[in-house]
Amino acid sequence: MSRQSGRYVATAVPRPSQATGGRVPVRSLRASFGLATLQGCVIALRFEALSSETSGIAAGREGRAPRSYLRASDNRSALPNTARAGRNAGEKTIRWHIELQPWASPTPSLDYEAVRFLKYISTSQISCEHMNLNSLAGRSEAAKKPWSLCLDEQFSLIHRIRNKQCRLYSLGLGNEDNQFEVNMANSGCEVHRFDPSVKSAHVQEGRRLWHHRLSIDWRDPNPAIAAHKLHSNTKKLGTILNEFGHQKIDVLKADVESAEWKILENLILEDVVGQIGQLVVEVHIHWPGFEVSGNDSAVVRYWYSLLRELELQDFRLFHTYKDLSKPQMFLKKEAFNASSSYTLSWVNTRWK
Repeated sequence: MSRQSGRYVATAVPRPSQATGGRVPVRSLRASFGLATLQGCVIALRFEALSSETSGIAAGREGRAPRSYLRASDNRSALPNTARAGRNAGEKTIRWHIELQPWASPTPSLDYEAVRFLKYISTSQISCEHMNLNSLAGRSEAAKKPWSLCLDEQFSLIHRIRNKQCRLYSLGLGNEDNQFEVNMANSGCEVHRFDPSVKSAHVQEGRRLWHHRLSIDWRDPNPAIAAHKLHSNTKKLGTILNEFGHQKIDVLKADVESAEWKILENLILEDVVGQIGQLVVEVHIHWPGFEVSGNDSAVVRYWYSLLRELELQDFRLFHTYKDLSKPQMFLKKEAFNASSSYTLSWVNTRWK
């Protein structure tokens, strides 16, 4: 193919046939562009960069992708496992799947996977001495569930609360208990509560608390698909952040009734998790969760791999609450002395 600097070069590529032994003749690669003569052909467009310095990818060498979003196939091995924040500051990396951790045993075993997972979510990775919101708000009432935040001086949240500069996103599905959100608003935080059961599209309660009739999902609805029109109030968190003009969330709280695993996966794959300071999530383990497939050992390995991805992003687990009021079930079995629900709290140690 001849180089045409800075232009797209259309190349007619015939499909391989038995006559050519499954190969494409070299002379066919030089066919001229003519729509009338392209029957049975596939048009392949290749972009040739202006100079050899910027044509690394087209020439088979490692180089910068033409867009700030880098596909997982663009030499992901050259990216650090712990950052994945793009090759330049400010760039994001879109990935297409998480990296599964090795099996917990030489052969897949639910027992080994469950023991590893439960030990992981029950072991704090960093110490946090101050987790009581009541000491800040003074008149706050206790929430029904312990949504623990790390208020130690070494992390920025306590300082942002004092300066009334913090922002909380709360994700729920028909949850009537919003005392935690009220307490955070009373403490000086800008609070956005997302719940599809809210009666109006947007409702402001007081100076710092907003209720939005929106459901956070792991995908945006496609308006061209009729079935998706029923979910027009469902959006990804990254989409909401862009629409609201918010670059950062000091606290993300999620109680989304088994949708948390796929939502968490989306936050990791689209690198949204780096915009979050502290993450407080109720996880449900009595069944795999929405659109999580595989046998039991594969499901637990997937859960564990997601949480390890958070650790690679410099999140550290500082508090675990085992809800003994819920059925003691693990993947529909009474096993491993596990509760069906845990509330996990992480702090982003890189958060500024």
